[in-house]
Amino acid sequence: MDRFELIVKNGLWFDGTGAEPVVRDLGIRAGEVVATVTDLDPDHADEVIDAAGKWVMPGFIDVHTHYDVEMLTRPALTESVRHGVTTAIVGNCSLTTILAADDECADIFSRVEAVPRDIVMGVLGQHRTWSGPAEFAAAVDALPLGLNIAGFLGHSDMRIRVMGMDRACDPATRPTDAEIDAMRQWLGEALDAGFLGLSSTTNSIDKVDGDRYRSRTLPSSFVRGREFRALNAVLRDRDRILQSTPRISLNPNILQFFLAASGRFRRKRLQVSLLSAADSKAYPPLIYFMLYGAPILNRLLRGAFQWQHLPVEFSVHADGMDLVVFEEFGSGSAALDIKDQLERNELLQDKDYRRWFRRDYENRFSPKIWHRDLFDAVIVDAPDIALIGRSFGQLGRDRGIHPVDAFLDTVVEYGGAVRWRTTVANHRPKYLDKLAANKHVHMGFGDAGAHLRNMAFYNYHLRLLERVRRAQATRKPFLTVPRAVHRLTGELADWYHLDAGHLRVGDRADIVIVDPAALDDSVHQLAEEPVAEYGGLRRMVNRNDRTVTATIVNGRIVYRDGVFAAGLGDTWGPGRFLPADRPVHGTTTVPA
Repeated sequence: MDRFELIVKNGLWFDGTGAEPVVRDLGIRAGEVVATVTDLDPDHADEVIDAAGKWVMPGFIDVHTHYDVEMLTRPALTESVRHGVTTAIVGNCSLTTILAADDECADIFSRVEAVPRDIVMGVLGQHRTWSGPAEFAAAVDALPLGLNIAGFLGHSDMRIRVMGMDRACDPATRPTDAEIDAMRQWLGEALDAGFLGLSSTTNSIDKVDGDRYRSRTLPSSFVRGREFRALNAVLRDRDRILQSTPRISLNPNILQFFLAASGRFRRKRLQVSLLSAADSKAYPPLIYFMLYGAPILNRLLRGAFQWQHLPVEFSVHADGMDLVVFEEFGSGSAALDIKDQLERNELLQDKDYRRWFRRDYENRFSPKIWHRDLFDAVIVDAPDIALIGRSFGQLGRDRGIHPVDAFLDTVVEYGGAVRWRTTVANHRPKYLDKLAANKHVHMGFGDAGAHLRNMAFYNYHLRLLERVRRAQATRKPFLTVPRAVHRLTGELADWYHLDAGHLRVGDRADIVIVDPAALDDSVHQLAEEPVAEYGGLRRMVNRNDRTVTATIVNGRIVYRDGVFAAGLGDTWGPGRFLPADRPVHGTTTVPA
């Protein structure tokens, strides 16, 4: 018998298809699963993992990350690896670092994703070697990655390369026929290189950083019909994907995406992945459209539309005013436009500004993500410990002032040293469970690598499994465990055309081993970690290292029992750039 490089013994094996799990040994050779049987001899393996009592599953897929910058300087991507993620998709929300100049890439990435601009500039200046999609794919493939990377081409990035930054983010400018042709060519080159498709955003709250074009909205937010149709035609012809974000305004454009996904009108369907299905505190009745709109419209239009959904409570933290939700109304955006803290404080103390902020805060008819309730904004850290645990609304009531004044007074006094928390969506378990079970919803939108001080959803896969297991224990199941595993693995791989997400003979040996006994409250806890490569910035992370006992990428153990493999991300890494259109693999075989 040929030797195995690795045997995983005695684990409860989930193959990623939704089939019921069985106890099996997995034999791995050359990065591939070559046996799924009951009695592999450990003497025939270079290394053995005893997974008795554990769940052995395909590695998790994270379909919405912003690791575009971090993977260049910290390619181990340990915050995802430690939680069993073996494939991450970058290039979401129109943001890539492929075609535009370094400073332009930093301008579109930094403010939107809350990563300091000087860090983005420094990383690109040190690591960038490419000027096009194929070169980028090759450069990523050569990194010592801790996990696999797939990607979209960013529409804003491409628009800047073709039109120039000034014209690309000018609402009055439309691309010429030659410029649209150039964008089609760049998109075609990216698809040839294995990119999943095009990412875009039409959300006007996403703003440009830097000095030259600061506070203009992202270039892709200005895309209109002719450009939209021309690029979608390329994607449709090549069976690739459009990822985007709808416009949050009194004139929403969600129907435009459903029509783009339609297979009627004598054309092929277009796969559309749109942010975001959520149970919003700002608009509670919207949950019914999230649950039932896509099924009805997909059926009527023969569409291939999918929501992205974060399957956990959507809570965010902020240091002072540094939070993207303030971009959605004029007074909040005006404050974030000012980089100098002293100058910003002058604005926040101005009486006319405060009246403006109160009007925005109290406006019930403006479109919004944040529910704008300062009684639901609790201080979690401050120089004055008497403030901790209290909401800004409570402070205002105790001081006899408006909650807005209490908030602005606190920010002026302490700046970013006052840290607070609020929940913007997914606060009702009933609807959270319904979204997780909806077949027109994909599990994703964790935003790994972005919003470093605002949120941490690196382990949302484990948090979903914990909820599933807890619901079964209380006899109120909303998903079976095999179905939940499928939703986090094989379902996503199949839809995104990726060589991932399954664990059968002939499949890639991307594996996560989970201790179900450690799917407990620890998966919901938060911590902070200083990132040396980011100047010591303390980012929010998850720390529940007992839950995943091993992560295996391409047959190599990268994480085991709370310890990362020596040299991972420095001298070696098994991760690869995964092109779209994965090959056909063998089917599941379970010998008697």
